[in-house]
Amino acid sequence: MAHPVLILYSTVDCHTLHICERISQVIEELGSETSIVAIDEANHLDLTNFSRIVIGASIRYGHHRPEVAAFIAQHQAELESRPSAFFCVNVVARKPNKNTPQTNPYARKFLQSIEWKPQLAAVFAGKIDYPRYGFLDRMMIRFIMLVTHGPTDPNKVVEFTNWSQVETFALAVCALPNHESRPYLGEPFAPSTLSAPFL
Repeated sequence: MAHPVLILYSTVDCHTLHICERISQVIEELGSETSIVAIDEANHLDLTNFSRIVIGASIRYGHHRPEVAAFIAQHQAELESRPSAFFCVNVVARKPNKNTPQTNPYARKFLQSIEWKPQLAAVFAGKIDYPRYGFLDRMMIRFIMLVTHGPTDPNKVVEFTNWSQVETFALAVCALPNHESRPYLGEPFAPSTLSAPFL
């Protein structure tokens, strides 16, 4: 039996998890099994049991949660020994000039700060869910949106995610070659929004 694809996530408001679920759905429709696990619960896993590894992480106030970099550092050898991919979720990516790993400031900074170089990297625009936030988060995010010309209505939920891009990313994960093969270059999966390896 083929080993499943492991999809790890770090999320604050569950939207990154929902993106992982869509990626899982596409991969399973292509005939592979998947396992979705929170990254802070994944240290007990034997990563050799998985054929591919995808890590998805959201941004809050300009930073990933610390467990993302910690997990990557601890398991770098396993990540590099098999096809692997990374995606970042943030609202800044709603802007056309900030929706790739090269142009999104948070994704670029993070990928430059770690030693692991995933074969595939992508950035997805996230979601603003004002009713879900606590008072302080709501005020902070409204201020950030005011400064960056985003939505500020405290009663609204605004989703910026391009689900077609998410599905394309899932297809690209399945197309990744084995570690010893030529690195995946993005064709025909939207090279303007996907990058592998990250440069």
